[in-house]
Amino acid sequence: MPESLPELDASDRLLLDRMQAAVPVTERPFAELGRGCGLGEGEVLDRLRRLKERKVVRQISAIFDTRSLGYSSSLVASRVDPARVEEAAAIINRHPGVSHNYLRDHDFNLWFTIAVSPISRFGLKATVDLLHREAGAESTRLLPTLRLFKIGVRFDMGGEAGRAGETSEAGYSEARRVAEAPLSDREIAFVRAMQRDLALVPAPFIDMARELDISLDGLRAMHERFLAAGRLRRFAAVLHHRRAGFAANAMGVWAAPGDDAEIERLGMIMAGFRAVSHCYRRPTYPDWPYNLFTMVHGRSAEECEQSLDAIAEATGLTERLSLYSTREFKKVRVRYFSGQEAEWERPRL
Repeated sequence: MPESLPELDASDRLLLDRMQAAVPVTERPFAELGRGCGLGEGEVLDRLRRLKERKVVRQISAIFDTRSLGYSSSLVASRVDPARVEEAAAIINRHPGVSHNYLRDHDFNLWFTIAVSPISRFGLKATVDLLHREAGAESTRLLPTLRLFKIGVRFDMGGEAGRAGETSEAGYSEARRVAEAPLSDREIAFVRAMQRDLALVPAPFIDMARELDISLDGLRAMHERFLAAGRLRRFAAVLHHRRAGFAANAMGVWAAPGDDAEIERLGMIMAGFRAVSHCYRRPTYPDWPYNLFTMVHGRSAEECEQSLDAIAEATGLTERLSLYSTREFKKVRVRYFSGQEAEWERPRL
């Protein structure tokens, strides 16, 4: 039997659209969100509690830029014996820096993202090599971001996005990454607090500021500095895409010819499509010729294909694959500066 989806009314949808864009870091954020939706503060909190119980809202927290915090990260594609894929996924998922892990319909069938901290004893490549061996993968390809054109998952709950070829602002991109200095101890404490799921109480940021021994104005000032430096993309709600009605997601991978300037041009075109939530340039291998990656979500595979067809028409690219996730093994937020990474590494040193 197909999974039944929760009923969402117009107010739910408007609230979710606004919360995916940003949750204001103010004294009464839910009251402020409610004013924009025609809802009282109490009703906003009641709706959010219900939406979390129904697993529509996954988390409400800061969305940090991994690289700007000093972490190294990559998408990783592994080829695993289908008979062992669950066992391999479980082994990979034990690493605390693995945030996403999906089964996709390709010979490279296990796809995960991993981040390692600046104080990792192994570093990114050696960590992935360890996971390759422990999981018993047949082949593993490290696919780090060479160029970030766009990142920002926002599901159109109100149905206002229009046709598949509609364009919009690219959102967070490489240009926003301007932070260079290492984080201070106070900034690390800020990251640890802001990455937690926001409490559904009237004044959650007051409590957070008190925990950090700063004023609300101090918390807001640090939030603004992180945004300006590109360390923080936004403070917002993240949805369970299937429970929100978006049953399909396709990773469109493209073999784009040409020099760096041409690939840059094509990537910028792709990033301009509203349906594209992620757009990257990644390295190629003899058995992997695809260098541009576009993630699209839709209510059906057909809707995803329409979006990818529109990108193909705009770019003139013809060599592509549409890789659909058929199973989600893990989807969490990386817990930055948590100490869990050191625990994973210690017995392997």
